[in-house]
Amino acid sequence: MHRMADPRIHRLADLAVAAGANVRPGQVVSVTGRPGYEEMVRAIADAAYRRGAKYVDIAYFDPHVKLARLRHAEEDTLGWVPPWLGDRARAFGEMGGANIAITGVEAPGIFDGIDPARAGRDRLPSLREWIEVVMAGGVSWTVVPFPTTDWAGVVFPDLPPQEGLAVLWDRVAAACRLDAPDPVAAWRARAAELTATAASLNARRLAGLRFAGPGTDLRVGLFPSSRWLGGEERTSGGIVHLPNIPTEEVFTTPDPERTEGYVTSTMPLEIAGTVITGLRVRFEGGRAVAITADHGAEVLRSRAGVDDGADRLGEVALVDGTGRIGPLGTVFFETLLDENAASHIALGAAYPSGVADEADRERANTSEIHIDFMVGGPEVTVYGIDGAGTESVLLADGAWAA
Repeated sequence: MHRMADPRIHRLADLAVAAGANVRPGQVVSVTGRPGYEEMVRAIADAAYRRGAKYVDIAYFDPHVKLARLRHAEEDTLGWVPPWLGDRARAFGEMGGANIAITGVEAPGIFDGIDPARAGRDRLPSLREWIEVVMAGGVSWTVVPFPTTDWAGVVFPDLPPQEGLAVLWDRVAAACRLDAPDPVAAWRARAAELTATAASLNARRLAGLRFAGPGTDLRVGLFPSSRWLGGEERTSGGIVHLPNIPTEEVFTTPDPERTEGYVTSTMPLEIAGTVITGLRVRFEGGRAVAITADHGAEVLRSRAGVDDGADRLGEVALVDGTGRIGPLGTVFFETLLDENAASHIALGAAYPSGVADEADRERANTSEIHIDFMVGGPEVTVYGIDGAGTESVLLADGAWAA
C-alpha cells in the first residue's frame, strides 16, 4: 500500500545523524534497514553527506528472503553466516565509522508458520561481529525508529491503515522529541539528566539489585566496579554519540554468575519476526535454566543456547517514569521503544564500558547475542542491595526513591 511521506522524516534523519551517530567529516557511514524504509534511508544518507560523510553504505535485510531460507534450506545450514558480512562490520570498526540502524515492525507474523526452534537457528540480521565492534567502542552508532503502515497495524489494529500510521507517527515523534524547537539540543539536555542519574547510582556503590512484583522475584549481582551509564557514550576514538533515539535508561554490567530467582516480562518481546508473549525466565547460578512463555518461547530458548554466555545476563537497565515513552501508554512491539518505557535486562553480551576494573571486565559476559526484555513497570519495585546485603527501595511506581 502506498504510504504518504511524513514531513518529520527529514527531521528525524537529521537528528539520527547529528545527535545519534554524530557523523563527522570524512567518516564512512553504514545505514541498515529493510524494504519499505527507503525514504528514511535516503533522508539519512542526505543528512550524512551534508555533514561531510565520505561514503554512505546501505544494507537492506529482507524478511521475505529469510522466510524462503527457513522454509527450504537444509537444517544444518541455517546457522551459517556469510563471512563477508562479518568482514564488513570489522572494517567499519577499523575505520572508526558510523552505524545508523533503522528499526520498526515490518511483515508482522511472517514467520508464524515456521517451527520456532528452526527459526531461532537463523540469527540474521543480528551479527556477532557488529556486537563485538559496538561493545569495543569501534563505531559511533545509533538506532532510530521509522513508522510504517505495517507497524501501525500491529500497534493499532482497529484503526484504518493511514489513520493508524498518523497516530504512530505522533507517538514516535513525541518519544523522539521531534516536537522540541531544537531536537538535538533537547536530546543533549536529556542525556545530561541520564548522566546525572547514573552518577547518583554510582555514588551508592550497589552490590546488587532485586526486582519484586507479580511473577517476579529476581536478584542480580553486580561487580565491585560495575558502573552505571546513561545518555551519551564515547567511542574509542573519542566521538560522543547517542546510541538509541529515543533513550530513557540508565544501565550497568552485572556479574553473569550472580543472577538468581524468577522474572516475568512485563511487555511483549519481538525477536526476528516472532512476538514472544507471557515470557517467564528462571535463573540459577547466573544461568537461565527455564524459559517459558504463552507464545514463542522456543525462539528465545534457541537464541539462549547459541554459546556459553547466551543464557547469562549482560545488562541490567532502570527506567523511571519521567521519560517520554512510558506516559504514552503504548506497547510498540519494538524493543527500541518498549525497553525505554520500562526497566529491562538483557541476555548475552555485556558492555565493557559498564565495568571500571580490568579484572572485573575480564569476567563480564561475552556472547554472540544481546537480547533485551522488559521486566519493570509500576507494579515492579526495584531494590538496591548494599555490600552488607541490606535492601532499600530504588524505584517504586515509576519514581526514584528519595
